Amino acid sequence: MAGEQEIKDFVKERYGEVARQASQRATTSCCGSGADVAKDSISARIYEPGEVNDVPLEALLASAGCGNPVLLAELHPGEVVLDLGSGGGIDVLLSARRVGPTGRAYGLDMTDEMLALAEQNKAKAGIANAYFLKGEIEDIPLPDGSVDVIISNCVVNLSPDKDKVLREAFRVLKPGGRVAIADLVTIGELPEAVRQNLSAWAACVAGALDAKEYVHKLTVAGFLNPEVEVYRSFTADGADDCCGDAPLAPGEGYVASAYIRATKSPLARRSCCG
Repeated sequence: MAGEQEIKDFVKERYGEVARQASQRATTSCCGSGADVAKDSISARIYEPGEVNDVPLEALLASAGCGNPVLLAELHPGEVVLDLGSGGGIDVLLSARRVGPTGRAYGLDMTDEMLALAEQNKAKAGIANAYFLKGEIEDIPLPDGSVDVIISNCVVNLSPDKDKVLREAFRVLKPGGRVAIADLVTIGELPEAVRQNLSAWAACVAGALDAKEYVHKLTVAGFLNPEVEVYRSFTADGADDCCGDAPLAPGEGYVASAYIRATKSPLARRSCCG
């Protein structure tokens, strides 16, 4: 099986290419609105027209999410939001608008090309309360208890160490904070050949968790009221809609888009010992 660093390097290269392609497509689009140019993209199936028109075209084209965690999070003015694996910045920019000038929206990503693209999109959108950080979601570069809400859009499944991701999410959340994650989950057992396939990792399939396992890991990390709501399933015939070239075959386990929610106890204390 591929090692953790090999998986991370492959994923980083794949999404660096996504960022480069997004910039190129936006540059060569000479006419039409952002919604028109991106109508065949993943974003067009996920975000509302008003949201699509509220962010730069490059942010839409770089998005590879499976849901809309910004709506799921039910953000309020003044809140501090962290997006794990923020890519081209679409969810950070939308979050920044929702929390307003008294709030902040952070995006964390490990891919240089995505971070550069996100900064460009921030400037184009004219948003001052969005901040992009370089780092890995297994080691969040923010203090304990500094975030009200954690969102993520089909990124947690890319990590080879989800337990560490969820522990870190718990650490940086304030007491009473919440997570609102869009992710893929498995339905049935995926073949071992898929689990070991790097392209399937980068397509968000090989690292996907069973819904019950997701709930278990959230509970072990310390979260309360974890729940997984499956809202769209992909069989092998429809896998291209979510999973790129992941080698699913008819009759095998398949994947589904899901919304994951959980909260941190209002009485939770900061960890002193890591």
